[in-house]
Amino acid sequence: MEKVNFLTLGCKVNQYETEAMQELFKKKGYKICNNDEICDIYVINTCTVTNLSDRKSRQFISKAKKLNKDAILAVVGCYSQIAPDEISKIDDVDVIIGTKNRNKIVELCEEAKKSNIKFNIVSELTKDCGFDVLSIDNQESKTRAYIKVQEGCNMFCTYCIIPYARGPIKSRPLDDIYKEAKKLSENGYKEIIITGIHVGSYGLDLDENISLIDVIEKISTIEKIDRIRLSSIEAGIISYNFLQRLKNCKKVCEHFHLSLQSGCDKILKLMNRRYTTKMYKQKVSMIREIFPNVALTTDIIVGFPEETDEDFNETLEFVKDIGFSKIHVFKYSPRKGTPAFDFKNQVDGNIKKIRSTNLILLSKEMTTKYLQEKLSQKHEVLFEENSNGNRLTGYTRNYIRFNIPYCEGMKNKVVYCSGLSVEGEEMFGFPTKVKV
Repeated sequence: MEKVNFLTLGCKVNQYETEAMQELFKKKGYKICNNDEICDIYVINTCTVTNLSDRKSRQFISKAKKLNKDAILAVVGCYSQIAPDEISKIDDVDVIIGTKNRNKIVELCEEAKKSNIKFNIVSELTKDCGFDVLSIDNQESKTRAYIKVQEGCNMFCTYCIIPYARGPIKSRPLDDIYKEAKKLSENGYKEIIITGIHVGSYGLDLDENISLIDVIEKISTIEKIDRIRLSSIEAGIISYNFLQRLKNCKKVCEHFHLSLQSGCDKILKLMNRRYTTKMYKQKVSMIREIFPNVALTTDIIVGFPEETDEDFNETLEFVKDIGFSKIHVFKYSPRKGTPAFDFKNQVDGNIKKIRSTNLILLSKEMTTKYLQEKLSQKHEVLFEENSNGNRLTGYTRNYIRFNIPYCEGMKNKVVYCSGLSVEGEEMFGFPTKVKV
């Protein structure tokens, strides 16, 4: 049996696409391997959000060939799409695929091995190229499954390379999404996580009058699906109608990852984020009115060009005012080809590091506070893994990582639990009742 090894860099969408490609190899009889195992084929699913991502991709290309000089090496994804000529100059790469046509990965690798021909099928991304369907029947977890519903982004934030790497928005047909969700439910998955590059734009490119809420309502009709969770969304999609329809679905988790990027209006404008802090705060108020038990998480970039100490302090104060349960902090990384790359007053790397550290510390304080506030509540937990051999770990509807002593038969069950303590960013407690 031939073996294939994957390295995946970047976001949840990349992870979803890797699992889909792994499934294609499995169906052709390949064994999926991990870590440093010697394999016949190595696939690097790249990210290009930062310079570090590009460098990691190149490092793994070199590492793979050292493991097996005769192996076929395929490089796919965002970095391939942005810099195919750069990758083609690397002698060891046999197959180059961008962010479409990844469903051809197996046949191209096999043809490259048979004919000793190098393949580069990266092409321009256009509106009419359609949604590149990569579906999954079985994912690694047997509890939560990702479904990618759309591709691309039309927002063109000044710091972001993704619209160039992923192209314009392309929505997946609703019936196709439903079929994958139904199949996943039949294979035992209880939670569906809706993901994409810019999920809030779902449907804008379709002739039908449908949007993201229609996707959610459709999936919620599947009896065996207990939960639907949204990946990152933007403030612009939030409205009373959207939120009320979400609540009426009953299955939507009380967790919103509402992207912010900065708590300073000057920086938001430079980023081309298309909202103000006032608008963002109004959207948060709407969410909390309809989902009072909600967890709000977000992303913030520090050290964007022209960000002063005063601007950063505005972000700190805004973050405290909103009261997030967790913040993902990123230091601004200049990406050639984006407008911000040429902005004046680029922030020194040491200043970025200090700001990042300060915001991460604040995030940890806010997470602890949030968990302490929720400790006395009853929690509905979907358990998914045996952690350290002596406890079960899962997630609440509002995305608290929850631990109980190991109990046989609790995995992939929704269990009502009571909390006892908070340790770091996790809650510990005990089960009270299994949800029927």
